[in-house]
Amino acid sequence: MAKLIPLALLLVIAGTTQAEVRLPSVLSDHAVLQRERPIHVWGWATPGSHIVAKFKQQNVNAVADEVGRWSIYLAPEKAGGPYQLTLSGDGADKQVNDLLVGDVWVASGQSNMEMPLSGFGAGTPVKDGDKEIAQANNPMLRLLRIDHASADSPKNDAGNTWTQCTPENAKFFSAVAYFFGREISAKERVPVGLIDSSWGGTPADSWVSMNTLGTDPRLLPAFASRATFGDGQIDLQATLAAEKTADDAARAAGQPAPKHPWHPDQRAWLPAALYNGMIAPLTPLTVRGFLWYQGEANSAHDRAPYYDTLMEGLIADWRMHFAQGNLPFLYVQISSFHSPGEDWATVREQQRRVLAVANTAMAVSSDVGNPTNVHPADKQTVASRLALGARALAYGENVRYRGPEFREATPELHADGSAAMRVWFDHAEGLNAKGSTNLTSFEVAGADHKFVPVSASIEGQTVVVSAAAGMHPAYVRYGWTDVVTESLYNDAGLPLSTFTSEPALRR
Repeated sequence: MAKLIPLALLLVIAGTTQAEVRLPSVLSDHAVLQRERPIHVWGWATPGSHIVAKFKQQNVNAVADEVGRWSIYLAPEKAGGPYQLTLSGDGADKQVNDLLVGDVWVASGQSNMEMPLSGFGAGTPVKDGDKEIAQANNPMLRLLRIDHASADSPKNDAGNTWTQCTPENAKFFSAVAYFFGREISAKERVPVGLIDSSWGGTPADSWVSMNTLGTDPRLLPAFASRATFGDGQIDLQATLAAEKTADDAARAAGQPAPKHPWHPDQRAWLPAALYNGMIAPLTPLTVRGFLWYQGEANSAHDRAPYYDTLMEGLIADWRMHFAQGNLPFLYVQISSFHSPGEDWATVREQQRRVLAVANTAMAVSSDVGNPTNVHPADKQTVASRLALGARALAYGENVRYRGPEFREATPELHADGSAAMRVWFDHAEGLNAKGSTNLTSFEVAGADHKFVPVSASIEGQTVVVSAAAGMHPAYVRYGWTDVVTESLYNDAGLPLSTFTSEPALRR
């Protein structure tokens, strides 16, 4: 006969089990804790449990609230490690090992941010990918890759844990984020923690919380065109079933599967769904700033003109939820790619206008794009330009990080009676076109906004754009094509962004 256990002892055992301290997965072994700022440590335990956090010389206490949540802030620490964090409660203790103190950056967006060092298959490699992977043993970097997750409401845990930076782990990690972190760690001589929370083919409004989407009326047009998504626009389930039938028939006949048009993942295209699943679990974490590479999925003609307000809303939204002030927001302007039926030039222009938001920097990438591949191989140049923005905004370095930026265009009348416009720029020291003297990417328009290509030439830190005979030019624009075929640079080697002098694109 089994030996009976006294009821009092059962209650003690049960209480001890329930009181075990639990941490979110983003505070796992190998994590990086943000230096020189209050370090947030949080988790769950039995309601009313007393928690003690021990880190280096610090001992901080907390009590779990009525639903078992607890929160502790450690005093700021300087960069260093590895260290151990010990949590003691009314139940089992918990230890977190191999912690570094340094800088934490959150990288997000769609496929060009998600693209790993191993590339997207043989036809879409990262430049020098095999060499970069082989050299990716870096004890100063730590990597956290968030799995794809769509949710109807904000999640409190991501379920993914930190890893050390080894070739095996870096191989499947965001190439842009990795190259950025490697450069920042080398320049600042501190550990860097990189969080890759990205999902290819996703629109910006999936990454914005419902708090913002539901309260800012400026954002309604940004995703109004999706009101019929999956309901009248396309019966996605039926379409996918038909395509699977065609694939099965082709295989049965020994033929290659037919090509199908791209369809969005419905889970990833729900407004706020990716914020809920992949950003919300990170918001209690103390971080240094954000990296963002997205815009291709917002390039449809009815959506592109609203991308500036959508992106401004996203920046404000993340800053509000992370609640650490105007954290640096560094983003990549979408590149050059031949995409009929979409409006990449307008997206690039709207991204340029987002620079009006405080503490932001933009990496222009049109000169390193690939006209026939939406995933250009040169992620090193993109990351280096992002790192320049970080060094200036986050680290206070006196470093040039901005390419020539459009300031204004003024009309001129030449002695022979012909009209022209002079385009003025900021950050245009040493303006050049890398040896070219005949500029072909400028256009002018009259009051009717009908643009025509014209000749242009560099004069000092300005560009003089000629007008056709009889034209009274009112507006000028540059690089207004999916693929930008020429680039102007300043003497820091940073390129000029697509721009238009039109005051607004939503006419």
